Amino acid sequence: MVAHRGASHELAEHTLGAYLAALDEGADGLECDVRLTADGHLVCVHDRDLRRTAANRGLVSTMELADLSELDFAAWKNPWADLDDEAPDEDETLRGVLTLRKLLETVADYDRRVEVAIETKHPTRYGGLVEKRLVDMLRDFGWDQAGAPVRVMSFSFTALQRVERLAPEVRLVQLLDKPNYWPMLRRVIGRDWIVGPGIRMLREHPRVGESIARGGREIHVWTVNQEEDLERCLDLGVTAVISDRPRLMLDLLDQRFPADQ
Repeated sequence: MVAHRGASHELAEHTLGAYLAALDEGADGLECDVRLTADGHLVCVHDRDLRRTAANRGLVSTMELADLSELDFAAWKNPWADLDDEAPDEDETLRGVLTLRKLLETVADYDRRVEVAIETKHPTRYGGLVEKRLVDMLRDFGWDQAGAPVRVMSFSFTALQRVERLAPEVRLVQLLDKPNYWPMLRRVIGRDWIVGPGIRMLREHPRVGESIARGGREIHVWTVNQEEDLERCLDLGVTAVISDRPRLMLDLLDQRFPADQ
């Protein structure tokens, strides 16, 4: 069970607070999106601009990390929190911009193995520099080798090719959200690449999921938040489910596969 941007149903996505909550809930893995700042830092932010998550009109790619660090990335999730006089004071480090390095350090220091699924966002003004910086960071952790607890995901086939050239042993996930792309992609993606279809596509075009499964590909599905969608994934033999609600999904799996059986 992989937490999509952390426990993002309850807490603000991509904040350290959301990721720590997901780990406390028992998530096996964490998913994040990464973008490059103007001064070369990889940060965990989904959108190219900051209007939705930080009430700022700036672009991640044109701002420096110090500027991003001044913003509150959690207020949008619970805009009335300041009116609750009885709410406990919250650690500000859990609310600010999260660098990929900090997230990886948190995972490396955790008391059990935790997988990290890192999505590079495209198009971007920095092109292949994003993947280069990402691979450099994975090397810093010794996670560019087989058996490392990381995988790199992207909708961009070209971006994944870059990672494959730079770090051939890193696992790759070709994300997929349009059924008409699959006939072409299945002919060109690497033999060991994982396929990552969206749950909406699997609902609306079940034959595509069946085709992927018949091809013997490992399948990771995003973003699964409902019981019927989890059942669909289990029927397909999906090996990783990415969810905004990791605790709910884990509870449903426990009900389906009780530990004492």
